[in-house]
Amino acid sequence: MRTHTQNFDIGRALGKGKFGSVYLARERQTKFILALKVLFKKQLEKAGVEHQLRREVEIQSHLRHPNILRLYGYFHDTARVYLILEFAPKGELYGELQRCGTFDDQRSATYIMELADALSYCHSKNVIHRDIKPENLLLGSNGELKIADFGWSVHTPSSRSAFCLHKTKVMITPAYVFGFGLSDVNVSYTSYILCHLSDSLQVEFTYPAHVSEGSRDLINRLLKHNPMHRLPIQGVLVHPWVLENSCKKPTTQTESIPQT
Repeated sequence: MRTHTQNFDIGRALGKGKFGSVYLARERQTKFILALKVLFKKQLEKAGVEHQLRREVEIQSHLRHPNILRLYGYFHDTARVYLILEFAPKGELYGELQRCGTFDDQRSATYIMELADALSYCHSKNVIHRDIKPENLLLGSNGELKIADFGWSVHTPSSRSAFCLHKTKVMITPAYVFGFGLSDVNVSYTSYILCHLSDSLQVEFTYPAHVSEGSRDLINRLLKHNPMHRLPIQGVLVHPWVLENSCKKPTTQTESIPQT
């Protein structure tokens, strides 16, 4: 049976983007709560990103990890494309960080563990997200982190492609780099961006007093200009500060942390 909007009770808007909006919805027959992402075809065609949407659907629909937002399916009508997504009731990590100001070591390390574990899983499937930022990290009902928005993601035959920002580089504003200060968790999310903007931007920073020595060590290992000297995803998963403070354990296979 073909899926269409009559299959859902559509509620409040959860967010709005360039090409459409996301709504809270409930499947009428099963009463299952989900998020419905509604995109306008004309806007997608005008921006020339239809291929990007097809790639997003293809990649995200095949990923199965507790820290990756599920894409259950899609359908379309004459004017719109609808993505049926897992609902993350606690919203964006960006909003949570704004509300809290900073995260303590336990919460920061848990988010970092979940993020690194999910990225490690993606890389094992030859998938590169290429747009990790707090706005694209959602929080589930138990506060668990979930990677969302695979619009810039790609399949790659080689892990060497994992460190390419591609088009996202030109989309990053100074607010992403400097806007959140240097709290424990957000530096780790932006460190990758900082390294790849070094050709046009010289970054100098000092740590606030509340940032622990362990988290400083992790950040320093991530902020290496030379990728060969930078801590890889597997190294993040077994970093002593992460292991000591995280409430979660990795689901992927890990290796010992490299020495520098």
